[in-house]
Amino acid sequence: MSSGRQPVAVRGVVRGRVQGVGFRDTTELTARGLGLSGWVRNLDDGSVALHAEGPERELDQLVAFLKVGPPAARVDGLELEPAVVEGFEHFAVRGIGSGSFVVQEHLATRRHFDLRLEVGGVMRSWAVPAGPSLDPAIRREAIEVADHTRLDAGFEGAIPNGGVIIWDRGSYERTGLVPWPEALDRGVAEFLLNGEKLRGAFTLSRKAGRGMRSRWSLAKAPDEQARPGSDVVADQPRSVVSGRTLDELLETP
Repeated sequence: MSSGRQPVAVRGVVRGRVQGVGFRDTTELTARGLGLSGWVRNLDDGSVALHAEGPERELDQLVAFLKVGPPAARVDGLELEPAVVEGFEHFAVRGIGSGSFVVQEHLATRRHFDLRLEVGGVMRSWAVPAGPSLDPAIRREAIEVADHTRLDAGFEGAIPNGGVIIWDRGSYERTGLVPWPEALDRGVAEFLLNGEKLRGAFTLSRKAGRGMRSRWSLAKAPDEQARPGSDVVADQPRSVVSGRTLDELLETP
């Protein structure tokens, strides 16, 4: 690690009896108390993965905790390696499923994309004229529109004077310190997409207005899933359901 107060980062896995004993949550509290940022999550194989970044001294204190864990834990192995500092704003638990998401490419009056996130049994929705991006340097305008049903979110096909394809879909996890839906009410919502095209951390930030038709921006976080300089909308135009582009659907008799 480097010296001084410049941020450095580590990423790794903790193995042993580290799930069901408060290891993940205690790691989160310890990292926050040290002023570190990053994430921690339980893996399917019973281990715990994490990424932590901040000053070297505080990272060393977190590593010392990870070697032992909370009282009920038993750490059999700790695998850590230096990582790239990604600029996370805080430390949070990942892997808490919040529901499904879908991005539909939609031609009605105008061609656009609709981002829909399942929140409280409905699909909170934003019209994204240019579509989402995996480039952290690009912020897309997103206009909040009326909630839709989960049935609406599964639709693909022709509509009067247009059509809809399911451009991407999957699950998402809420991140950030503020619980949902309060985060949306406050106007800054952080989440992690697990889709076929869109993966990693994103942020929705309200710019003006309240409720339906308020204006937001959608941005990709600079994490390992980011693709600077890319154009995922142009590179991957096909439906994840039918394999058709929207133009091909519109041409179908």
